[in-house]
Amino acid sequence: MTINQDLCVKKGRGRPKLFDREAALDKALELFWAHGYEATSLSDLVNATGAKAPTLYAEFENKEGLFRAVMHRYIEKFTAQRNAALACPESCVAKGIENYFRSTAACFTDREKPAGCFFICTSTVLSASSGEIAEMLKTKHHSQEETLEAFLLERQVKGELSAATDTRALSKYLTCVLQGMSVRAREGATREELDGIIDTMMQLWPMLAGVCQITTKKTA
Repeated sequence: MTINQDLCVKKGRGRPKLFDREAALDKALELFWAHGYEATSLSDLVNATGAKAPTLYAEFENKEGLFRAVMHRYIEKFTAQRNAALACPESCVAKGIENYFRSTAACFTDREKPAGCFFICTSTVLSASSGEIAEMLKTKHHSQEETLEAFLLERQVKGELSAATDTRALSKYLTCVLQGMSVRAREGATREELDGIIDTMMQLWPMLAGVCQITTKKTA
């Protein structure tokens, strides 16, 4: 080996690895999703991401900051995809809801990542000391419900739902179904089982809208 070659080797060995933020977030997302916020330690995150603790602190400030970034990563990778299925302009209101739920079922049962909904899974294992994290997750839960309500309101304006339909009550009901699907997936339910739940819900869809109309009339 020549002197120049030897110098190049030494320089290459001493060059620090570049920090891959997205790859680190994906690894952290899997950990938080599988084990929850409190049960995931900094050492777990260091081992999974391959980044040293000072690097993680420099990028995210602290564990809470990393978790916040992970939430945005989950929305970017999975929530946005499901919302696009919901809001497809070529689909009627019932088909939009069905597409949203089918896409969600696929996400909840994907064998390549933890089962269920990230927000629901991580919020159910928090202690009172994690109040700020719990509040962030609660906001995301409400955001899901608000997305459904906004979709229903939009289609109501277009005449696809009766003006008497209580879109808020219907969106709350749909959100509860999603939460139940997440729990079932976490317990090991398959994609086929969740699709069966969606089949039943869609069979009941005309009645669900009708019940919401009756409820509105009774309370008016």
